[in-house]
Amino acid sequence: MGKGQIPTFEALKRIRGRSPFEWKGIDSDNGPEFINYHLIGYCEKENLEFTRSRPRKKNDNAYIEQKNWTHVRKTFGYLRYNTDKELAAMNSLYENELRLYKNFFQPVMKLVKKERIGGKVKRKYDVPKTPYQRLTESEQISEKTKKELQNLYQSLNPAELRRNIDKKTHELYQLHEEKKRRKSCSF
Repeated sequence: MGKGQIPTFEALKRIRGRSPFEWKGIDSDNGPEFINYHLIGYCEKENLEFTRSRPRKKNDNAYIEQKNWTHVRKTFGYLRYNTDKELAAMNSLYENELRLYKNFFQPVMKLVKKERIGGKVKRKYDVPKTPYQRLTESEQISEKTKKELQNLYQSLNPAELRRNIDKKTHELYQLHEEKKRRKSCSF
């Protein structure tokens, strides 16, 4: 619960363990959950480059800030989820259906070139591809890992994943409403 140093660090290690590629570094924002001895020591020990964005410069992490919309707000909205049950429901979605759906079935446009022409900026984007497609085209992961990803992809049903995401987000909303009702009855 929360965004303390140790839970953030432990979650980062779990994410790294599940990644199909080697990490070269970590680029974080300036929150205390990232700028701390645990993470810096880990990066030094694991020989990972550690960089961070500049204070009060949201556009340094514009891609990540955009994901706050597509991966957080669009799915969970702006309600305050702060119980252990709500946390478990959100973690279940992120670790399972939502992660699989976003990585295997949601194409992303990648900026290839940005050029300033007078007062306007002209952007050129690559063909939209899913993170799965980009990984399988990459030469930075082994054939074994590509085969494992392909087997996982073939076992997935996007419609079923979407239904399960909708079901779990509805259950999360119900937990939130139940919490509100209990709180209003206690006064």
